[in-house]
Amino acid sequence: MKLNENTYCLEGIKSFWSDGKPDLREQLVAFGESVLSDKELIMLLLGTGIKGVPVAKLAEKVLFLIHSKPADKLKDALLELDGMGQGKTACILAALECGRRFAATRDIKVNHPSDILPLVQSYSLEKQEHFLCVSMNGAREVLKVKVVSVGTMNRALVHPRDLFADPIVDGAAAIIIVHNHPSGSVTPSPNDYATTRRILGASRLLGIQLLDHIIITRTDFFSFLEKTDVFSEEEQSGCDEM
Repeated sequence: MKLNENTYCLEGIKSFWSDGKPDLREQLVAFGESVLSDKELIMLLLGTGIKGVPVAKLAEKVLFLIHSKPADKLKDALLELDGMGQGKTACILAALECGRRFAATRDIKVNHPSDILPLVQSYSLEKQEHFLCVSMNGAREVLKVKVVSVGTMNRALVHPRDLFADPIVDGAAAIIIVHNHPSGSVTPSPNDYATTRRILGASRLLGIQLLDHIIITRTDFFSFLEKTDVFSEEEQSGCDEM
């Protein structure tokens, strides 16, 4: 399945960079916010860095804290970063809170696994593999999108214990797992198959249904549910054990 070929307008963006140094604000206005990576969006919020810590480096540190710190610890962690201060910290926290509030009012309901693509597509821009978990309640309404692990250019390790921690606390009834392929190919690796089977087994034990495992790139996606027999194999295995 192909996403809209104009979604990211990559060729248009390249021609727009006349001097090879893109202005992120102009890029966003011309092509939309979806063309920017998470790091670049943070750079726009920060505006500037400080001597010895350029804005790109500061944005990387901020993004790391957003992914790794609990919500109630994030403010103090940001304030401790050189170059942040109260103004930049307030800007980041306000943007995150706006995102939570606006997302919560959308009442996103998953009728098909691909319905979650708008929530995760921005991770296709990342240069490292990001493994995500989308948790849902019994009505298939999205509860949370969580980055479970960040890996290398071609691999992101994930343990079922880490993946199911938040869904258990949130009382999730089902999850969809997602990871990006920076290479641009949606073809799953042997490790992708092994990971899917391992998480399927854990989901049966925990009673939290795994609906799909989706691989995303900038222009395409791959659904294990639709394109493989992994899920039907697991169903057959469950029947054999009864």
